[in-house]
Amino acid sequence: MPSSCKDIRAALAQCLQESECVMVHRNSAADCLRPPLVDTLPVQCQQFKRAFGDCRRGMIDMRKRFRGNQPIAFQKLQETEQSGEGYQLYAGKSAFAGGKGVTDGNSSAEPDWRELENQKYREQAAAAANKK
Repeated sequence: MPSSCKDIRAALAQCLQESECVMVHRNSAADCLRPPLVDTLPVQCQQFKRAFGDCRRGMIDMRKRFRGNQPIAFQKLQETEQSGEGYQLYAGKSAFAGGKGVTDGNSSAEPDWRELENQKYREQAAAAANKK
C-alpha cells in the first residue's frame, strides 16, 4: 500500500533501538523522541523522525490524498548504507550515488592508453636487445 508509513516507521524504530539513548542510557524510545533527549539522537534518526511526521501528515493532506505518499523501501536503505551509496527518502534518483569515488586531489590521473602502448613497446624492445 503506497500511502502507508510502515516502512519509515520500521526504519525509525530500528534506528532508535540502535541509538545510544536506548542502548546505553536505557531510556524508552518514546522518551528519546521527546524534546530533552531528541537532540542526542543521531542525525539519521532525526531524519527518520521528520520523514515519519511528514508521511503521517501527508496521509491526511488533501493534495496528496489521491496520489498518496511515495513508498520508502527499508531494505533499499540498508543496502545503500552498506554499499556506501547515497539515498533519498522519497522518489527520484539518489542524491549522492554514482560518484567516481573519493576525489581528494592527491590521486594521480590514469595513464593514457598511448603511454601504456609505448611502455609495452619499450619493454619488448629491451627484452629483444637483451636476448642478442
